[in-house]
Amino acid sequence: MTSSSRSSASPTGELTVVNAVIFDGNSEDLTEASMRVVDGRIVEIDAQVQRSDHVIDARGRVVLPGLIDAHFHAYGISVHGLEFQAGPLSYLALVAAKRLERALHRGFTTVRDVAGGDIGLARAIDEGHVNAPQYLYTGPALSQTGGHGDARPAELDICLHGGHMNEVVDGVEPLRTAVRERFRRGAHAIKIMTSGGVVSPTDPLAPAQYSADEVAAVTDEAARRGSYVAAHAYSPEAIRHSVDNGVRSIEHGNLLDESTASVMAARGAFLVPTLVAYDAMDRRGDEIGLPAVSRAKNREVLDAGRGAIELAHAAGVPVGFGTDLMGELENDQLLGLRLQIEAAGVLACLRSVTSVNARLLQRDDIGTISVGARGDLLIVDGNPFDDPAALWDASRERVVVRAGVPIDGLR
Repeated sequence: MTSSSRSSASPTGELTVVNAVIFDGNSEDLTEASMRVVDGRIVEIDAQVQRSDHVIDARGRVVLPGLIDAHFHAYGISVHGLEFQAGPLSYLALVAAKRLERALHRGFTTVRDVAGGDIGLARAIDEGHVNAPQYLYTGPALSQTGGHGDARPAELDICLHGGHMNEVVDGVEPLRTAVRERFRRGAHAIKIMTSGGVVSPTDPLAPAQYSADEVAAVTDEAARRGSYVAAHAYSPEAIRHSVDNGVRSIEHGNLLDESTASVMAARGAFLVPTLVAYDAMDRRGDEIGLPAVSRAKNREVLDAGRGAIELAHAAGVPVGFGTDLMGELENDQLLGLRLQIEAAGVLACLRSVTSVNARLLQRDDIGTISVGARGDLLIVDGNPFDDPAALWDASRERVVVRAGVPIDGLR
């Protein structure tokens, strides 16, 4: 296999991929064809296409759309909230750049950062200073006092209302202002916390957080900007509370039940499961120093997440894909594909990580291999439908193409 390693913030030139077996992001039928990418866009898919100076021979391999991680945390350098909430932003951004680069080399050509990120990091990526996936961010997630985004332990009398990944904001009018400020700074969408979480120190998992009026104010502001709200929510109570008040994207949703899945489907809400986060924290809790209270809460949601995916699919809820890996756990990102395949099968998982996530992000130019789409591709060694390990086995060769520009191999 030959390829160019040229990289550019504004891709120019041409790339041809020949002898490809293509999964287009949706159809279960693979297509044998070649394709041509010009200036970052797919312009031709056919049995024979015009060859450019840069050619990748994909014979014996399968070509997929570039993968999309819809629950990524560039600033998530630790499982300990105070480390990324109150540390120097310059340090966070430098470490985040490396986390993003490693995600790109795994095959994720687009990520949605749903707690953190800012216009500075996005600008550095757009200008080519950082080798990274296409980067969509929400800015700091919004949390009520004592909610999932409030990193203050109960025994410490400290003030931390404006962190890099989460901000504590209470009340309808302050929330409206906070949402408007995020959109002013280029946010793709808005993230709120509507239930407790595994790593937050003072809140139980199940009860709904934020009042109905507060959630509705956030979703109203987002809708008028043509955007949407993603909510961290575990329990049926919190999920219903979220979607009844306009939330479009439920993050995690591990404790979902059948009746709540039906409500989600009726409201047109998406589920973004993050199975690998709980699996990784369970396996590697000692390594990362996960506190005892977090381990106990993690056990509550670990086994339930797989069942939530099954319930969501049965109810007709669009199921996306996310990872939510903090600190050193990031290198388990590809294992999330294995876990979601175990829960839903290969085809459903591949759709989740490509075309379903693209619909969630309101983008028709990613998550697909079609004329006019971005030239974001992942070429894997083997056919994932026959050999799913081709998707996550780091020992196998893979080629990542971002906007028509081949990236060096897996790291």
